[in-house]
Amino acid sequence: MKISELLKGFQPSPANDKKHSIVDDFEIWTSNAESELLERLKNPVRLASLSEQDQFKVLAMIRKSLVTKIGMEDPKVVANEKK
Repeated sequence: MKISELLKGFQPSPANDKKHSIVDDFEIWTSNAESELLERLKNPVRLASLSEQDQFKVLAMIRKSLVTKIGMEDPKVVANEKK
């Protein structure tokens, strides 16, 4: 996900143009396995229904802010990435 997508609608001031152009190219790195899992997480899915390996990947993607965990008991997860 590019920072520009997160900052959609943000109007930088002329003093921040250089900083904004640097940030515009920033992208969160994902592995092929994470990208495939993000495709499957377009709709909320129970964390317990995923394999142990997928749960491990989801926890890493939560730290990268690519996935959101919803709820405390029997949580669901959903992808944040916009394509």
